[in-house]
Amino acid sequence: MTPKADFDPRNLAKSLLRRRREGALATLMADGGDPYCSLVNVASHPDGSPILLISQLAVHTRNILADPRVSLMLDERAAGDPLEGARIMLAGRAEAAGADQLECLRRRYLNVHPSAEAFADFKDFSFFRINPSGAHLVAGFGRIVDLGPDQFLTDIGDAGALAEAEQGAIEHMNADHREAMNLFATRLLGAEPADWRCTGCDPEGIDMQAGATALRLDFPQRVTGPDELRKMLVALANEARAKA
Repeated sequence: MTPKADFDPRNLAKSLLRRRREGALATLMADGGDPYCSLVNVASHPDGSPILLISQLAVHTRNILADPRVSLMLDERAAGDPLEGARIMLAGRAEAAGADQLECLRRRYLNVHPSAEAFADFKDFSFFRINPSGAHLVAGFGRIVDLGPDQFLTDIGDAGALAEAEQGAIEHMNADHREAMNLFATRLLGAEPADWRCTGCDPEGIDMQAGATALRLDFPQRVTGPDELRKMLVALANEARAKA
């Protein structure tokens, strides 16, 4: 099926990966290969790939350790008929966090699921990252497309300085600039006023959350370092204030 001309599958796929906080994880049963599906909480790596925190006592974790091939479905949870909302089915391999990845995965996961800090360091819990091989995006009639990883993941190869500064920037925004966060949500994204807080930033945008609702604010151009990020956030705050 040919997608409609006004359909931007890349941006929609990226948005779903950044905004969704739970999804359906499909694995293969370790004792026979039958399909198994479970509900999991998710977060996103700076490049947009999904992060999981799962227990070795869970069936899906035992399945992954035997065969890392997985599929993850994230959906928009639109009101009314759920089939009218956008959803993305991601295929790939779930990989346990190595020592070089653990800090990043732990920090980004706990930023969006702070209650998980109570058990994140239990010996039977581990962080995994899904390394995607492709995705199938469905967003309604005439809006169905298959995507390769290069079409929905964010290039972070030149953004090492931003990654190092990310947590400090998040904490600064949440401590000193909650008014700006609320303006981003209400005036730039059309959301209702709430206790919006920043949960992540990457070269293409920032992630915000209030309760169970998450938003994504895309930047008009890429940023790769803390100075560029600061200038971008100031410019967006000025734009939001100008929209009375």
